[in-house]
Order: sequence, then structure tokens, then C-alpha cells
Amino acid sequence: MSFLRPFTTRVFNPLSRRVAGWLPGFGILTYPGRKSRRRYRTPLNVFRRGNLFVFALTYGSEVNWVQNVLAAGGCELRTRGRDVRLVDPELLVDPAGRLVPFPVRVFLRANRVTEYLRLRAA
Repeated sequence: MSFLRPFTTRVFNPLSRRVAGWLPGFGILTYPGRKSRRRYRTPLNVFRRGNLFVFALTYGSEVNWVQNVLAAGGCELRTRGRDVRLVDPELLVDPAGRLVPFPVRVFLRANRVTEYLRLRAA
């Protein structure tokens, strides 16, 4: 899915930031840069499981936003119009995709996505 990355970062992300914080299954992650400490806002799909929030890493765990969240030890999430502080980031490998709903699991498996980031609501 790496071929989609330039399109999503330059076109889709700026447009989706306007609505992602309100839509079910989406959210806007706010986190500091590792070196610059600049605040970044990234729209993402989010899956809630009780007190846990799961993000499928469609571009892998080496992307900047994942590394920034891990280095900071957490982030803020705006989803469904609410702000949630997330802590204790944990990288997980789940080839079966049990962390996400079935329809999403099918799509992620077809695209060989096996990495997830799980955080807990503070």
C-alpha cells in the first residue's frame, strides 16, 4: 500500500482532517514530533475495544507518526467529537487481524497488513 502514501499525505489527509474527528471509525491523532516537538495532526481509522484503541498500520510501524507516538509515550485522539488522552502505546503483530472488525480484517489481510498500534485511554 506504499504507493498510496503520497496521495494520502498530500490530498486525502488535509481533506479528511475536517471531518475525521466526528465520524465513527475515524479520528485525528495529535502528537509531538520526536525532534522538533512540533504538534502534528494525522487523520486515521480507529477501532475501539473497551478502554483500548487500535490503529492498523497500513504503511508499517516505521512511519513517522508511529515513531513519534512511541517516543512520546502517548498522544491525543479526537473521535466522535470527543477528546481522549491515549497512553501506553504498544506495537502488536497480529496476522489473523483479530484486533479489528471482520470487514476491515478482510481488507487488511488482502493488503498483508499485520502490524497494529494499541493504546489505552488515560
